[in-house]
Amino acid sequence: MELNLGHPIAAFGAYTVTGKEPRVASFEIDSREVQAGSVFVAFQGELVDGHAFVPKAFQAGAAMAIVEREIEGYPAVIAGERLEVLPTEPFCLIVESTMTGLQQIARYWRDQFENLTVIGITGSVGKTTTKELMYTVLSNKFSTLKTPKNYNNEIGLPLTVLQLEPSQTHAVLEMGMYTKGEIALLCDIARPQIGVQTIIGPVHMSRMGTIEAIVEAKRELVEALPTAEDGGIAILNKDDAHVMSMAPHTRAKVFTYGLDSSADLWADGIRSMGLEGIAFRMHLHKESWTVSVPLLGRHSVHTVLRATAAGLAVGMTMDEIIVGLKSSKNQMRLVTVRGPKDSLIIDDTYNAAPDSVIAALNLLDDLDGRKVAVLGDMLELGSAEEMGHRRVGRRAMQVSDILVTVGERGKIIGQEAQDAGMAEMPNKQLHILEDNDAAIELLQSIIEKEDIVLVKGSLGARMDRIVANLSRRKSQ
Repeated sequence: MELNLGHPIAAFGAYTVTGKEPRVASFEIDSREVQAGSVFVAFQGELVDGHAFVPKAFQAGAAMAIVEREIEGYPAVIAGERLEVLPTEPFCLIVESTMTGLQQIARYWRDQFENLTVIGITGSVGKTTTKELMYTVLSNKFSTLKTPKNYNNEIGLPLTVLQLEPSQTHAVLEMGMYTKGEIALLCDIARPQIGVQTIIGPVHMSRMGTIEAIVEAKRELVEALPTAEDGGIAILNKDDAHVMSMAPHTRAKVFTYGLDSSADLWADGIRSMGLEGIAFRMHLHKESWTVSVPLLGRHSVHTVLRATAAGLAVGMTMDEIIVGLKSSKNQMRLVTVRGPKDSLIIDDTYNAAPDSVIAALNLLDDLDGRKVAVLGDMLELGSAEEMGHRRVGRRAMQVSDILVTVGERGKIIGQEAQDAGMAEMPNKQLHILEDNDAAIELLQSIIEKEDIVLVKGSLGARMDRIVANLSRRKSQ
């Protein structure tokens, strides 16, 4: 049965779905995205009240609006009150809270899929790249849903679950975390049988306070999994002590991956092929396979291992998995574009944490050409802020021929590189700059033919503007 207008009402136990109700085209929280047959969810934000946009959503074709109060001129159904026949469209469903109401509807819709296998992914770094590669592998054999965009929170995950279609047998869902209890809530909605932990790092330290608090919050995924007897599988990173500390806290079967040969699935013989990808040997039990994949950077080996572990967990053969791995043609968030004087710009500006920046620097180290690292602020590191930026500064000094730092926190990267002697090295340059505009002006003057330019910083640093500017002027 496809999702129809009866299901949101039935989620509150007050309506029996016949299957003859009009189909829901989509759930939307932005009235500009509404199409004919959509359900519009009116959220009360800090600056904008979605209830003000309900008439606009109806004019755009929405069939229902989920609201917290009556909207003048439109019929309404109160959640939980018995209903035999749907009102004439468009109409409102009044709930106590649009947030918890949306979550309840998603929870109800998830329950309609008894044979669905859900894989939940969390961690401080690598969630999205893991999700994308895992989806590529699984979708070669199964009809699979994946988290779109960055829909990994208490609003985005319910919206993702509500995209489930009857033909789909698997779902790969990214689970983000800002506060303790959030992943537990997401698991209550999605009910994953398989949980994947990537890497635990000091992201969100400014909110969580300690790395131990981050571990405890991320651990909620493996705590929510079914028992091993009921098919629960926790896929854990053997190379991360914080992740492995979760093993005693799950009732699920523990399956480990990593570069440690004591892991269930492990890799060695790693060889970078630059922009062509990576090659390595993958081992499971007493068998091994040589794998080459079009993913950039040695850190991508862990991404491949996670996707492989998930494929094994859902019953795929290694041959089927490898076909999926090789078919991955996109590098997800890390993109290469041409810059001034035919230079190559590695755009990795979506987000940044110490581990991911060092991984990007390791990729830069693997490539041929003069290496230019343009590094900015890493946000939300809390008490780990200075140490994290200094770690990056030390590695950047070792890898880059030219290091350009941007912003207040970026100064820490530059200062550490300077303290390590970079400014005195005749074959290296160090530039500590205030903002993106200064970086653009400098880079336009110093970039040479066939330079390799890595640009990386947190999303809030808006270093994507540097990439956009340089790529627009690529003919100079």
